[in-house]
Amino acid sequence: MSRRTVPGQARTCPLCKATILESATVCPACRHHLRFDPRGGQLEWSSFVPLRVEGTLRPPVDGEAWEYSILLTIKDDRGQEMARQVLGVGAVKPDEERTFELSVEVLAPKPAAEVTTA
Repeated sequence: MSRRTVPGQARTCPLCKATILESATVCPACRHHLRFDPRGGQLEWSSFVPLRVEGTLRPPVDGEAWEYSILLTIKDDRGQEMARQVLGVGAVKPDEERTFELSVEVLAPKPAAEVTTA
């Protein structure tokens, strides 16, 4: 029997304390397994990544260090801000580089039964 949750319902990962989806069997932040799922979550949910962005900061070798702030903003369909959070700050020296990746994973329920025709 699977647990039913309200879509979007959140909870706290007991290991890293990140806010995660109630439906998650594995924490996306620390990758800690939260509960046993003999099907690995594959039969009830499908996932896909509709957005993935990656970028690299590399200051000029003869320049000064660059400071950065990683800011995440989520807006609704009317453009109103739902959440805004600074995820990290730091500096990159001229002989260093930093690569940042943002991805959005979507979990969608699979149909209860797939009908096949002969």
